[in-house]
This record gives sequence, structure tokens and C-alpha cells, in this order.
Amino acid sequence: MKVYTNFGILPPIFVLPTFAAFVIGFLWPFIWGIYLSFCKFTTVNDVTFVGFSNYSKILLDNTFSHSFWLTVVFAFVSSILINVLAFSIALVLTKGYRGTNAFRTVFFMPNLIGGIVLGYIWQTLLNGLLSKWGQPLLSLSARNGFIGMLILLMWQQIGYMMIIYIAGLNNVSPDLVEAAQIDGATNRQILFKIKIPMIMPSVTICTFLTLTNGFKMFDQNLSLTGGDPGKQSQLLALNIYDTFYARSGAQWKGIGQAKAVVFFLLVVAIALIQLRATSSKEVQQ
Repeated sequence: MKVYTNFGILPPIFVLPTFAAFVIGFLWPFIWGIYLSFCKFTTVNDVTFVGFSNYSKILLDNTFSHSFWLTVVFAFVSSILINVLAFSIALVLTKGYRGTNAFRTVFFMPNLIGGIVLGYIWQTLLNGLLSKWGQPLLSLSARNGFIGMLILLMWQQIGYMMIIYIAGLNNVSPDLVEAAQIDGATNRQILFKIKIPMIMPSVTICTFLTLTNGFKMFDQNLSLTGGDPGKQSQLLALNIYDTFYARSGAQWKGIGQAKAVVFFLLVVAIALIQLRATSSKEVQQ
């Protein structure tokens, strides 16, 4: 018995479930969310189109501008610190010392813990230290809250970035390093002229991840400081949440949705600029 199969229609059929899930789970909610940013609403069944009114009101919200610049500073500072420390640890752990596998596991483990849990753990630890030193608690000092969030995110993210850097450093050809040593290159020259240029793909990935994680940080901010004191330690994601859920009035949901769209465009723009800047370094190698 012969079985005839039209192989030409099989690929679209196989792709259809994934495409449907993409449209239903991402594309449609994304488009609907953008539309809601131009509306006044309490629920999706009670929507009134108001044009750019929500976006104009963002400019009048002082909490948004403060959270915006605080998030920009936080994202860039945390990205620099995390990448420098992660690369330094990776450099040490690729020297072939005994027990490096155990250290890799220890450094990576914080990345497996949820952000809310980490926030409450570090809130207890840091507030205990601050009270012992006679300093204001995290929720009473915007400066201490900012530093606390930096410490928390660094502790959580360094291990993950370290693994990426270790993989990049292990791919650097030992012959290339040995040839440079024979030619009289110092350790500093080998590091900056050979190793770092050779692991630029790892730098691109880690910089992208740390920047976007810094901009998107929400659960750690919520549990560690809650935006206190007086929303002075409130990052942009928490500000959007606060606008959408904590403020009364139908107009605030639309404004919160507009903030979310601005937030999305900001993250995409900075991510694209960063990827272009670091990827260009890869091409030049």
C-alpha cells in the first residue's frame, strides 16, 4: 500500500502551534498594551481613547522623572561593577588553582534564588549592620537604599556573568598567550591586548544582560526598600507598578500603561546602542 504525503505543507503545520502561542501570548498583549497607553480605563471592558493625554501627564509626574534618572544611574553603575568583578573572579578561577569548581558553584548559587527572597534576606542583613553602626535603615535613607540595591544585584548577578567570562577565557588559545610571553609581553599586555579583545563576544552578552537587568529590576526593589523613603529609592519598574496599582482613579492606569511603553522604548534603545558599540569591537578583532 502506498502512502502519499504532501511534504510541502508539513513545515507550516509544525510551526503553526508555536506561531499561535507567540501571537496569543506576546504579540496581541503587546499591541493591546500600546493601545491602552492612549486610553483612560479601569478594566479592559471600560476603555476611553484619550490620545496623547497620558504621555503628556508623565512629564508632570515628578516621581517618574526621579525614578527615570535614578534607574539610568543604577543600571550603568551596577553594570560596570558587576562586569568588572565578574571578569576579575573569572580571571582568577581560570588560573588552575585547586578548588575552583567549588568556588564557581558558590558564586553562581545566588542567581538561583528569587529576587523577592533575596530582597528580604538582604533587608534583614543590611538593616542589622546599619543599626549596629548607628546609620539610617534602608527605608529611611535613599542613599543607603541605593547602595543596598547595588549590593544585592551584584551579589545575585556576578556568578552568572562569571560563568560566561570563564567560558570566554577558556576559549582563548594558549598558543597565542605563549607566543606573546615568548615575545616578552607582560601580564598586563597579555590581558588588555589578547585576552580582553578575544572575549569581546562574552563582554557583549554580559553587558547587555547586566544593563537590561539593572533597568528592569523590580522585585528586589520592592522587597528591599519598597521605594522608601518617600519614593526616593523607587526605580522605574516599581514606579510604573505604583502608578498602575497604588494610585486611585481611572486616569492613573492609562498613565501607568504609558509609562510602561516609555520604559520599554528606553530599554530597547539603550540595549541596541550597547549591542552596536560592543559588537563593533568584535568585528575589529
